[in-house]
Amino acid sequence: MPLRLYNTRTRTVEKFEPLREGEVRIYVCGLTPSAQAHLGHARSFLFFDVLRRYLVHNGYRVTYVQNVTDIDDRSIKAGIETGRDYHAIVEYFYGEFKESMRKLGTLEYDFEPYATKYIGEIQQMIRELAESGHAYVTRDGMYYRVSTFRSYGRLANRNIADLEAGARIEVDEQKEDPLDFALWKFAKPGEPRWPFEPYGEGRPGWHIECSAMARALLDPPGTGFDIHGGGADLIFPHHENEIAQSEPLMASPPMANFWVHGGLLLFDNRKMAKSLGNFEPLSDLLRRHDPQAIRWLFLQTGYRKVMNFTEDSITAAALGLSKIKMAYRFAAAQRDAGSPAQPLPLDARMEAALDDDMNTAAALAVLYEFAANAPFERLHYWLTILGIEPNESWLNEPVVELTGQFVQRLQAALEAERVDGAAGKLESLEPHPAIERVIAMRAEARRAKDWGASDRLRDALQRCGVELHDTKEGTSWTTS
Repeated sequence: MPLRLYNTRTRTVEKFEPLREGEVRIYVCGLTPSAQAHLGHARSFLFFDVLRRYLVHNGYRVTYVQNVTDIDDRSIKAGIETGRDYHAIVEYFYGEFKESMRKLGTLEYDFEPYATKYIGEIQQMIRELAESGHAYVTRDGMYYRVSTFRSYGRLANRNIADLEAGARIEVDEQKEDPLDFALWKFAKPGEPRWPFEPYGEGRPGWHIECSAMARALLDPPGTGFDIHGGGADLIFPHHENEIAQSEPLMASPPMANFWVHGGLLLFDNRKMAKSLGNFEPLSDLLRRHDPQAIRWLFLQTGYRKVMNFTEDSITAAALGLSKIKMAYRFAAAQRDAGSPAQPLPLDARMEAALDDDMNTAAALAVLYEFAANAPFERLHYWLTILGIEPNESWLNEPVVELTGQFVQRLQAALEAERVDGAAGKLESLEPHPAIERVIAMRAEARRAKDWGASDRLRDALQRCGVELHDTKEGTSWTTS
């Protein structure tokens, strides 16, 4: 069965066929690094990483573009408030993000365009829009005239009258219509600026950046590219606006054949926000949890669904991954011993799952079913397609005695060390997840500067023969 994907543009699951034979071109809206990235950002990018890997598996040459919005209101504001150059702010937060994505195992992008490196392409697109009557000039900038694009609102499946009712004009905007959006913002004192004749120096608006970079890198002829992706929160207004300003300039629309969007991420059933006290930077979360377990957790939920992240869910994901690791070690031992693996339809079953709108949850179920008897090479291959790249530690990972009542001994050790309530948090866990849970509790204690609790948790593990090793990459453990 060929790959089928949900297309936001048509609101149906469709057979995927590339516009050019043997080639797939993908543009994914990347980070705006004006603050620390969080796990919600990572979820979207991890899905597109798996989609990209699977398309390569299917024999396509994939060109993958993920941009960097390195100029926007928030980064400029942060620069003004801190007295730092906005470039320095962007580079710091983007560097932190890239390191987090490296830990999560994403592939390097084919192109990683920064908006400020494409000012010429952006200005050319704005000129074309102005010359064709789709853009106009005001005192504060240049705007796109939404009334000139009859299909506006189609991607989001929203009526233009309803959109107009919910739109508003900011105090310093001089728009003809509340739905019109900025293409070019004339410079204000202290802001970065670029010359733009004959209109006036300033900087680009957010939406035009992606349209111009996608056209330059994937679709110079204006005949469309294959997949445009991002989180569901970008459907309106960002992606709607991209379509509106791109398609009037194209030889043959649509801008993208498939629009693919990932679902939102909740934390303990709430949207993550600093005001709610549940915001945790992605870099901090990766110090507390195994990045591969986080990836495994995401794979357990369909990419279009809203997902709820909890400490219990990541513990359960780590347990599921530990079972696959044990099967992987067994398969490696069978291979090394020359024992033939049973012939199993692993490839066909994995393909059937992923062809069904990238149903990674079904793919994991296939791995759980067949991993114990799968040929080592095929098991390794499919884990890699999912972005779970086995390494030497998988073969040499410390094995706690699984039949020696380890969890009960650890609970007793926690009680002996007077760690209040910790023993109860290990109920129903197996050894590996129990150890990871105690390490997570210790990380929380360290963040709160409760060094006494941190030491008691470490000592409880030592009582059970588990040694902790703290490094800048996080905490690992071995059996003594």
